[in-house]
Amino acid sequence: MHLRSFCVGAAAAALAALPAAAQSAAGQPGSGPIKHVLLISVDGMHAVDFINCANGIAGANGGDPYCPNMAELKSNGVDYLYAATSQPSDSFPGLMALVTGGSPRTVGAFYDDAYDRSLAPPAVTTGDGLAAGPCTPYGVPTGTTTEYDEGIDLNQNLLNGGAQGASLADGGIKSIDPNRLVRDPARGCAPVYPWNFVRTNTIFGVAHAAGMYTAWSDKHPSYSSVAGPGNGSNLDDYYAPEINSIPVSLPGVKAGALSCDPLPDQTAVSSSDTWTDSFQNIQCYDTLKVNAILNEINGENHNGTAAAPVPAIFGMNFQTVSVGQKLIEKSLSPKLYGGYLDAQGTPSQPLVNAIELVDLSIGRMVGALRKNGLLDSTLIIITAKHGQSPIDSSRYLGISNSANDPITTSPATIAANAGCLPYSESPLNPTGLGPTEDDVSLVWLNDSCTTESVVGMLESQSPATNNIAGIGEIFWGASITQLFNAPGLPPVGDPRTPDILVTPHIGVTYSGSTKKQAEHGGFAHDDTNVIMLVSNPGLRANIVTIPVTTMQVAPTILQALGLNPGALQAVQLEGTEVLPKLF
Repeated sequence: MHLRSFCVGAAAAALAALPAAAQSAAGQPGSGPIKHVLLISVDGMHAVDFINCANGIAGANGGDPYCPNMAELKSNGVDYLYAATSQPSDSFPGLMALVTGGSPRTVGAFYDDAYDRSLAPPAVTTGDGLAAGPCTPYGVPTGTTTEYDEGIDLNQNLLNGGAQGASLADGGIKSIDPNRLVRDPARGCAPVYPWNFVRTNTIFGVAHAAGMYTAWSDKHPSYSSVAGPGNGSNLDDYYAPEINSIPVSLPGVKAGALSCDPLPDQTAVSSSDTWTDSFQNIQCYDTLKVNAILNEINGENHNGTAAAPVPAIFGMNFQTVSVGQKLIEKSLSPKLYGGYLDAQGTPSQPLVNAIELVDLSIGRMVGALRKNGLLDSTLIIITAKHGQSPIDSSRYLGISNSANDPITTSPATIAANAGCLPYSESPLNPTGLGPTEDDVSLVWLNDSCTTESVVGMLESQSPATNNIAGIGEIFWGASITQLFNAPGLPPVGDPRTPDILVTPHIGVTYSGSTKKQAEHGGFAHDDTNVIMLVSNPGLRANIVTIPVTTMQVAPTILQALGLNPGALQAVQLEGTEVLPKLF
């Protein structure tokens, strides 16, 4: 267990003192009717998206339903209408909530790109521009932006992440460059691998310790963080084609009716494009992971090159719906807009197409489970790491220099102009990663400014009237400790907690991009409310309206497999319960 950076008062003591009974399996693992859990994150998909696609909505698909396979799962499933993701609702903490049962308070994951006061910069500048810097072994920490996305790949332009000897789309953890990882002075400046950046164990670690086979597929090699603390071996099979690589043809891959060789959208295959720049190409990308799941169901490893056990816990994330919600594809003429047509979530045609592809893919998985005699013994959980805001696309507001646009700056920019941010977090750094801002702003300060003084700047420079930063609410001081551990350095503070967190008004996003109309990361309803469907032929159909969280997925998975939910350290610390109305 990597505890050094979590020596934060009572929380660290509680983690170290977990009773042995909580860390062991309850009864005989796998002795019940459920032998496998298939966890699917449809990133961005709201509860209302599922309502609309399962029932049909005027203005989309002729009013007919357009997710028949998910609707069929609902007939033997529990549908939670008020499921909430992590806060912040970024992919990294969202994924960690699903696999640990914990929030950023215990897990320590705030964002793909965040900040840690106790760590040091990488030895080599990352692919996205996090600058290399000094690290003094066992010395005074300098603090650094932390990066756990494509920037730590050996070569982020390649689908396989640049792993030596890897096939076109198969790099995984071998594509992680240890020289591009932030370093831990308290451990002799050792690189902090993704699985050791996470402070608490995960469902994969618990299952692996119980002798179960585990697998996961996701969008970055860095998301091998799901393995949890150790040496990365808690995942027996990890597949992670790099989503932010340059799109390339995929021989033998077919996404629904789309052939992926060559890619169907040739307007988005340049060296400046990624898979998320096209409504069609992203479907080809996601199909790579779908095929991996099908191979695993069929008793093979993810690429079908060797026999393997069917995993006890496995799954993947879809990006297709997220792209369908966000993208304005400017390379097409006329431009093609995704997103929604109104506030009730009537989807645009690109978003309908995205949901149909996900539904078709889930249908293929269910068909493979049935064919292999595994459906009755598999619990299927469909949820999302995050939602997307705003559903009402007309309310989207990004940063603009236009006199007609009210949003002209961001909280981090206000703080940076006053010299209050570490340079690695500053929007004034021309080659760096920039601040941690989407439709939320997380602000870590340097030693030259007090939190109170910066909050005063935000209040005065972006007041309620003429609110140029679109500020809705500012969390700092006591209000931060309601959400997270107090900020600071151990032993009195958490080195990862931001000094200030700003939630903007609905629709406001701190981005100057002109090719998107939604974002996530924030605390708004559209950011945090997501689909949550748990299905198995042995379940009765039920709709649950009480609030639940995606953190409850992790203990639910362990209980379904006959493992003790209390074996998860975050569950012990936060008291996370299993999902109701299931067992």
